[in-house]
Amino acid sequence: MRLVVDLNKCQGYAQCAFLAPDVFAMHGEETLVYSPRAQEEQRERLARAVAACPVQAITADGLDGPSGPAGEAAREAADGR
Repeated sequence: MRLVVDLNKCQGYAQCAFLAPDVFAMHGEETLVYSPRAQEEQRERLARAVAACPVQAITADGLDGPSGPAGEAAREAADGR
């Protein structure tokens, strides 16, 4: 999966770093660093991180694959379940 974070939108809330620490990390108090290529094993955590971003700064190509646990996790996170 390919990730893109709009760093102009990102406000450093760090929800993504909390939910997917193998992909996202905070460098200092305000700078987000991330791996632009996430492993398939990170799909569920990544779906939650994308859905939890309060400013919707994260997009993930390949996350909207076939339905299953990851797709359900993303829908539940988006619905607040």
